[in-house]
Amino acid sequence: MRFRLLGPLALADGPDTVVLQPSKPANLLAALLLHANSTVSAEYLQRAVWGEEQPATARAALQTCVLRLRRLFAKHGVTGASIEAVPGGYRITAAPHTLDLLGFREQVRRAAGLDRDPEAELCALRDALSLWQGSLLANVRSVVLHRDEVPRLAEERLRAVERVCDLLLGLGRCGEALVDLWTATRVYPGHERFHEQLIEALYRSGRQSQALAEYRRVKGFLLEELGVDPSPSLRRLELSILRGEDLGAAAPASPRVIRGETVLPAAPPPAAPAGVTAPTAPAAVTPAAPPAAAAAFAPAPGTGPVPAVPHFTGRAAEAAAMAARLTAPPAPGPEDHRPLTVLVSGAPGIGKSALAQHVARLVRDAFPAGRLLVRMTRADGEPRTVDEVAAEVAAALGEPGEGRALLILDDVVDADQVRPLLTPGVGIAGPPAASAGGSAAGPDLAVVVTSRMGLGGLIATHGGWVQRLTAFTEAESYALLLAALGAERVEAEPRAARRLAALCGHFPAALRILTARLLTRPGLRLTDAADWLGDDPLARLTLTDSPELSVTGLFDRALGRLDPRLSEAFERLAQGPPELLADRDRGPEDEGGVPEAVRERLADAGLLEDGPPGPYRMHDLLRAHVRRTARIRDRRTEKV
Repeated sequence: MRFRLLGPLALADGPDTVVLQPSKPANLLAALLLHANSTVSAEYLQRAVWGEEQPATARAALQTCVLRLRRLFAKHGVTGASIEAVPGGYRITAAPHTLDLLGFREQVRRAAGLDRDPEAELCALRDALSLWQGSLLANVRSVVLHRDEVPRLAEERLRAVERVCDLLLGLGRCGEALVDLWTATRVYPGHERFHEQLIEALYRSGRQSQALAEYRRVKGFLLEELGVDPSPSLRRLELSILRGEDLGAAAPASPRVIRGETVLPAAPPPAAPAGVTAPTAPAAVTPAAPPAAAAAFAPAPGTGPVPAVPHFTGRAAEAAAMAARLTAPPAPGPEDHRPLTVLVSGAPGIGKSALAQHVARLVRDAFPAGRLLVRMTRADGEPRTVDEVAAEVAAALGEPGEGRALLILDDVVDADQVRPLLTPGVGIAGPPAASAGGSAAGPDLAVVVTSRMGLGGLIATHGGWVQRLTAFTEAESYALLLAALGAERVEAEPRAARRLAALCGHFPAALRILTARLLTRPGLRLTDAADWLGDDPLARLTLTDSPELSVTGLFDRALGRLDPRLSEAFERLAQGPPELLADRDRGPEDEGGVPEAVRERLADAGLLEDGPPGPYRMHDLLRAHVRRTARIRDRRTEKV
């Protein structure tokens, strides 16, 4: 069980998340978690729960709220965390693996220790920022917490984003930095460091005029809104750009680690609020509150630069074909106005996002305006709206006319979610291009769409090219094990390695989870691992510290998106004989029959492969998951 503070207050158990309803106990839990492992005075908790105007019975009511939280913990099986009554107040215990805020700070501390390896530090900070899942404490109705605590938390995130951009500039990856900085400068217009980084990134990308225009824009904002001049560092940067000077290699200041506590550059520690004593376990030093002009809530990390895929292997033919398609010159004619679109489809966990991200890095030189990863679903699986995505992408891409940009629209739910975005003059495609001799009013885009759905309707109306993925070949699975575990370990037991790949069904997601488990146990023999995994592959293809990363969770989330009638039909197919997948249309007289139209919809959802004129196929792991789930359900409903 894990507490989530970096977004709506919630309890998470693997793929299951319980978002708490606004209430006085929710206010209390948030106040305790914000100061986990510290003693929080009853007076401070009363103010956090009821505000400055408290009822006469506040102390007794506080005890009632504590009891209600303890019952909630018992109901949801919360272990390893408890609310203790201590002299003067209460304390809740938590650890990085049970509270996302502590996990974020732990990752930031780990990143600080990697300052001699910028790529590794960048990866660690990206992992830390991925824990932020939406508007901070959106379901907590506490004026005190939103006034005193939320701005400090938002500033912690800003310091990490600032450091990420410093690292990207230092690594010469200005295009990636621009993606983050366009958004950051618009959301936090009073945060001068973001503006300085943006102007520097533009200038280093050869966009001198745009860099100067951005300086004039921020200078006007500071004078009109705050009545101050730009900072000396911003003015020096403008002068260097006007002179056309070489800025030299970017060298971000290293984070400092003091007694295990991380201080990102220029981040003074804040004072603890009255009523909170020192924590019993070390905690990260949090930065001071942001300027008044900065927004109090950090945006959800729905759009950002395309990350690297560790140990990417296989899919050589698919990657080469996609890269060739994306970098080919556009065909002449009116279709120029629509973005070039490539659809990557297939079963959940088959590696669609990984392939798209890998190809985006292969073709980086063809897209100088940047490469952007856009999550099309929220953390709870709900699709994001067209307007929300269009506004976010427009802010991230900035001004048009700076070359081509590549967008990855990741995990699209259906054609209607993406069709408006690709329509000229409506969505991210922008207005149609100007006449000859003019310039396009919108950015020149190529778009990669990943989806479990076939999206045939989108291809029919907007054109595009489809790459359908299936499971790895035996050779690709073995190559992944070699890349992830190392040749010395795999080649010492090649037969066991091939058996492990077969037990994973050559399914990319299963292989990734397996290799993560094996990397944490470097002394474990592959033969012993294969024997252990073979006893119950589905139950053991999970990560104990991140239960949401599991094959069963992946399949459950995919099946949860289905219409209940389709889900029932899929269950019949999985539990029935192979003949049910035959290509002939079974009539009502066939017991357990599933009409071809239904099987075709399941194939379109990525849960079946092939189909007419050949037979349908179901992956062995999917079939085993459905049968295992049915057995567990039947046992739970047995009468005692």
